[in-house]
Amino acid sequence: MSPVTDAERDRTLIKAVLALGVGGFAIGTGEFVIMGLLPEVARDIGVSIPQAGHVISAYALGVVIGAPVLAVLAAGWHRRALLIALIAFFAVGNFASALAPGYLSLNLLRFATGLPHGTYFGVAALVAATLAPPGRRARAVGMVMLGLTGATLVGVPIAAWLGQLFGWRAAFVFVGLIAALAIVLLHRAIPDMPAAAGASPMRELGAFKRKQVWLTLGIAAIGFGGMFSVFSYIKPTLTEVTGLAVGGVPVVLALFGLGMVVGNLIGSRLADKSLMRTIGGLLLYAVVVLTAFSFSAHYLVPMGINVFLIGTTVAIGPALQIRLMDVAGDAQTLAAALNHSAFNMANALGAWLGGMAISAGLGWTSTGWVGALLAVAGFGIFWWSLSAQRRSLRVAAGRA
Repeated sequence: MSPVTDAERDRTLIKAVLALGVGGFAIGTGEFVIMGLLPEVARDIGVSIPQAGHVISAYALGVVIGAPVLAVLAAGWHRRALLIALIAFFAVGNFASALAPGYLSLNLLRFATGLPHGTYFGVAALVAATLAPPGRRARAVGMVMLGLTGATLVGVPIAAWLGQLFGWRAAFVFVGLIAALAIVLLHRAIPDMPAAAGASPMRELGAFKRKQVWLTLGIAAIGFGGMFSVFSYIKPTLTEVTGLAVGGVPVVLALFGLGMVVGNLIGSRLADKSLMRTIGGLLLYAVVVLTAFSFSAHYLVPMGINVFLIGTTVAIGPALQIRLMDVAGDAQTLAAALNHSAFNMANALGAWLGGMAISAGLGWTSTGWVGALLAVAGFGIFWWSLSAQRRSLRVAAGRA
């Protein structure tokens, strides 16, 4: 058998990343589109907008729970079969969400739909990192995540437009159809890759014994919550504070998506060069742009620029994904999935705290202050992680 050439390896990587990206595009559209349709959902099911925000938290909670559970249970599955099963479950969940008759059923269905989210992205990241050449792991993971971030630029505005034209339920049908397409592409493009030798549920659970795994998850779960605090209530903020007409909301959502795409591309390159500096620097950057939101929200052009910049804070995603894979030892599947569990805990936490601030009478712009405080807390956990790592290295050097 002739050896695989670099060109063949690159073609395999490109095809795999594109297929994985379509699945990520479906998941990203399904996760974020509801944030632009909260008023419509609230009106249809007869609740307030902050109460409708519970649908966002329900999905996020599904991700938080589903990521570790499914990653552990499916530790021995072949990668392609697992990815297809996960995206098929997601597709069914979205079709069912479109048929939900009320508040309780919609929350339960969004919770169920979120279950495969984290494991899909975790396994997708492992596949991409495995296929990538040395020194390009973060960029390969970033390309997979480009499906998620690209969804906010293209998928979410289209789904939001469909939701405004035909009702919010049409948006979930659209997401389900994209997920169905991903099933076909994954089957054709992903090599038949077995799980790591010796993979088992017990070995995966070993990730929970590692302090740096917990600290990295803490950075994501808390430090990244600020983006969700703002974006969860972006539509009413734009219409009530900025004075933007409803028809202009998809344009601003597209700016947010463009920011996510740019941030993802830049962040993955920075992470390949200096992982820890990238994480710390992006947390401080998030503090600045989230604080600015409370002031820029009153003016259309500054608000548009600020929304774009808040979108770029997603740049921290590939860096944290690689960091988790580096500190998880042989519990790679669980650690990779937990990254998205943590991000969706940030989603739930940010949406909840932002809603609390609004309900307390602090106004729509208070979500920016909530977000900045969460980013500050995330930087504190990052500093703790860095200090603990340095202490461990000094102890190891002393024993040598």
